[in-house]
Amino acid sequence: MTASDRTPEMAKRERIIREMTDDLDEELEMELVDARLDELLDETDAAGPAVDRKLYFRELLRLQGELVKLQDWVQAEKKKVVVLFEGRDSAGKGGVIKRITQRLNPRICRVAALPAPSERERTQWYFQRYVSHLPAGGEIVLFDRSWYNRAGVERVMGFCTEEDYQEFFKTVPEFERMLIRSGIILVKYWFSITDDEQQFRFTMRIKDPLKQWKLSPMDVEARSRWEAYTKAKETMLEHTHLPDSPWWIVDAVDKKRARLNCISHLLTQIPYQEVGRIPVVLPARVRNPDYHRGPVPAEMYVPSKY
Repeated sequence: MTASDRTPEMAKRERIIREMTDDLDEELEMELVDARLDELLDETDAAGPAVDRKLYFRELLRLQGELVKLQDWVQAEKKKVVVLFEGRDSAGKGGVIKRITQRLNPRICRVAALPAPSERERTQWYFQRYVSHLPAGGEIVLFDRSWYNRAGVERVMGFCTEEDYQEFFKTVPEFERMLIRSGIILVKYWFSITDDEQQFRFTMRIKDPLKQWKLSPMDVEARSRWEAYTKAKETMLEHTHLPDSPWWIVDAVDKKRARLNCISHLLTQIPYQEVGRIPVVLPARVRNPDYHRGPVPAEMYVPSKY
């Protein structure tokens, strides 16, 4: 069957199947280990062509291996890394962040996803609540939305005054220069999707009970203000795409490609090197002839339902 023979209903069905398959892949990614990868891919090949998925899994695991090296270097050199992830609702920021942190030490690489500001925080210097989440030496912080909320959601939804908005653009260049002068490596990403793609992803979230929690009332309201968000984004990029802290745009319509492209690019932005590891040697277990392991009461065990 050629592409011209497909009805709109068939095309819609195929797209939904691809989306569901991607969700299954997400679950699979969280369980995969290197030793199982080749065996798994052989099985999927037998069931049908899976070249794209095979390439995706191989590249993802390779890039995650590089992220581990980056983590070791950051820790050894006491570097401070901040990565900002911005974009429209459902643009795929969370999926990339999940893949970055998946195999890293949460004590070294952590995510800052701040809720709406409290009454007290609304009276603070705007950047104050973000400063408290900045990294110390040997840490990486990934901001799932950042101080650029003021240039986006706060502007579009009317949560800040015109004076606040203009002051943000006056302050943020110097604020980011201060971060960089303090030794922080700052990388900024904007995830870009189309109007149709956001509509599709929102629809999938509405229909999927496992994803409905991702769709907040604010997201629904933002959907009706697509053009206002577009204008706010363009103004933000115009004012804050700076030589020392530029924006990088991630084409995020294809989620898998966006993940690989973003992680690959991030690795090029930080001059890390592989850090030598001291071989780990397990000591012999000390055995005490007087030690006897006591029985555990049966009622303390979790029931074996599976």
